[in-house]
Amino acid sequence: MDLSFFSMGMWSIGVGALGAAALALLLANTDVFLSKSQKATLEYLEDIDLKTLEKEPRTFKAKELWEKNGAVIMAVRRPGCFLCREEAADLSSLKPKLDELGVPLYAVVKEQIRTEVQDFQPYFKGEIFLDEKKKFYGPQRRKMMFMGFVRLGVWYNFFRARNGGFSGNLEGEGFILGGVFVVGSGKQGILLEHREKEFGDKVNPVSVLEAARKIQPQTLAAEAK
Repeated sequence: MDLSFFSMGMWSIGVGALGAAALALLLANTDVFLSKSQKATLEYLEDIDLKTLEKEPRTFKAKELWEKNGAVIMAVRRPGCFLCREEAADLSSLKPKLDELGVPLYAVVKEQIRTEVQDFQPYFKGEIFLDEKKKFYGPQRRKMMFMGFVRLGVWYNFFRARNGGFSGNLEGEGFILGGVFVVGSGKQGILLEHREKEFGDKVNPVSVLEAARKIQPQTLAAEAK
């Protein structure tokens, strides 16, 4: 047996495997394999059933959240996730300005596990509701699985949040991606829709505030007519 030929063959296989791995890593860091989002309509959001988190929960239609004064709503991927807590803190930093505008800040979660929502509350300064059917994560529900852990953007987000002093846990479902909505009052419509592209893909707080400033409270909207 020609050992030099065998060695050459094994070397070629090794180079090919490394090339394939490099290509896979490259593609994983593009948007080629990312789940495509579908824009929500106002009618879709209005009809979502939400529950309060009280001992005796009340079920209501989501449109109650923004009907009079509009709203900023965070669809939380996982309350125990330190990246979600970072985004919640960013949105909460807008609360004084949102209060001046008369625009409420809300969040929805897709599950309620032990004290996860309670532990999330220090990072989020608004009311939180349960979206059991995960409608705010649709219309086309998107997931990021283990590919997220080879994306450079995700690792950058990890280090950014860690350096910011945020920590978390692994409780609950965390693969269904979340987002942030700014919805106008009445039938004004969706003024901003940010869909999380990858773990830690935060909404720009400046964009949230700009959208919130466009909200016309129902009384003003009625007078404008």
